[in-house]
Amino acid sequence: MTMRSEVSPMRIEVLYVGQCPHHLPTMKRIDTVLHDEGFRADVREILVQDVSTAQRLNFLGSPTVRVNGIDIEPAAMERRDFGLMCRRYAGGVPSHLLIRAAVRSASNQGGEEQ
Repeated sequence: MTMRSEVSPMRIEVLYVGQCPHHLPTMKRIDTVLHDEGFRADVREILVQDVSTAQRLNFLGSPTVRVNGIDIEPAAMERRDFGLMCRRYAGGVPSHLLIRAAVRSASNQGGEEQ
């Protein structure tokens, strides 16, 4: 299998609060999607510890996943309810479909080979 993002790896950030039960399952899901899609990414975990950090980072709750700085949920761009809280996804964690769509979109915008 060839990795498609050899030139400029995409950046994935997972913002979370301590003791978030959905943090590690989200990380595993991201790894699965990257493997299945044949992409490489710089995946970073960012612990959000206080309200001021949450507001500075535009943190919409734990876990928040951003690909190249863009939230994986399209509707998130409209939201302004930043703070220390859990984030609700159907099933508790972001779906494979939601992560896959964000990764593919970032890849297409980066001009990488398909």
